[in-house]
Amino acid sequence: MEKKKRGYKILISFLFICLLEFIFYYLYINYQNIEIKNEPNYTAQKTSLSTNNEKTVENSITNELSTPDMIEKVNKSVVGISKLNSAGGSILNNVSASDLGLGTGIIVSNNGYILSNNHVTGNKYSLCYVSIGQNTYKGTVVWNEEDLDLSIVKIQATDLEVATFGDSKTLRVGENVFAIGNPIGYEFRQTVTSGIISAVNRTIKIEENEQISYISDLIQTDATINPGNSGGPLINKKGEIIGINTVKITSAEGIGFAIPINVIKPVVESFISTGNFQEATLGIYAYDSEVAEYLKLKNKINTGVYVSKILPNSASSKSELKEGDLIISIDGNKLNTINSLREYIYSKKAGDIVVLELLREEKKLQISIALEKK
Repeated sequence: MEKKKRGYKILISFLFICLLEFIFYYLYINYQNIEIKNEPNYTAQKTSLSTNNEKTVENSITNELSTPDMIEKVNKSVVGISKLNSAGGSILNNVSASDLGLGTGIIVSNNGYILSNNHVTGNKYSLCYVSIGQNTYKGTVVWNEEDLDLSIVKIQATDLEVATFGDSKTLRVGENVFAIGNPIGYEFRQTVTSGIISAVNRTIKIEENEQISYISDLIQTDATINPGNSGGPLINKKGEIIGINTVKITSAEGIGFAIPINVIKPVVESFISTGNFQEATLGIYAYDSEVAEYLKLKNKINTGVYVSKILPNSASSKSELKEGDLIISIDGNKLNTINSLREYIYSKKAGDIVVLELLREEKKLQISIALEKK
């Protein structure tokens, strides 16, 4: 019995050794027939780079200017403005802002339209002087709006560096911004200050010549704004103009204001495309609802534009609109501020019919008004 078991084990071992020899022989023969090619038939691509329509990190960085490069680019569109001429070739010679009433402006077209403050340039048809580099040009105010404190000046020049507009409706508190202007004179021309957006939709009271007025829908910033900065740009980190610097609170530090750029876009676009702007009007004086509450003209909080006065012989005087009405939308567009109403009316023409949705004694109603030329 023991001999049979030993024989069985020897047989199994022999067969196992034969199997291993067969496997080694098979692998050796096939290995000899393997063809080794000099060039691979595949391509390699780094995974850090994207394909098709995906934007690479590298491209997004190279397409953005550094802050100094961005400021340098915007500065080419920032000009000095004075109501008086200087003895030299440029109003930005070694003189002070008080000597010339020096302010700032922004080039908005390559053929000589300049955007600034009304209190810097004066009213329509006024003359002023615009300094670009070492050259001074005589300018004529072709449009102004005192309540908005904005104006447009035309000079005879071509091939100018033009500023880029941003979107002031998308601003958020805490965004980084920069202000550029001519605060004192030649020594401090194109001064750059930085800060953040402190608040939006601010309303401030202006007391001048024993008269009180209100400027609404302002951007508040802690970027330093001095008197000579008036009319200069407030820009975002992309170098886009998002506001026009206008006033500061003299009794406090770090509180300055700019007019949102969106309100003036339709006017600028009209001058660029046609060389003119025919302003349409409703013929009313109005306040933001917040100002109306402050003046105790209305009690309940309702967003809209409060009609404080209807001008005689105006488009509104010929309609069903009444003093004390709250305009909550125009052609279906909700109104949050007086500037939102201005912006929409600036985009229309005299003769256009607009539909106002009103709130009168807590009742809603709609009326139609044909706009007239201002």
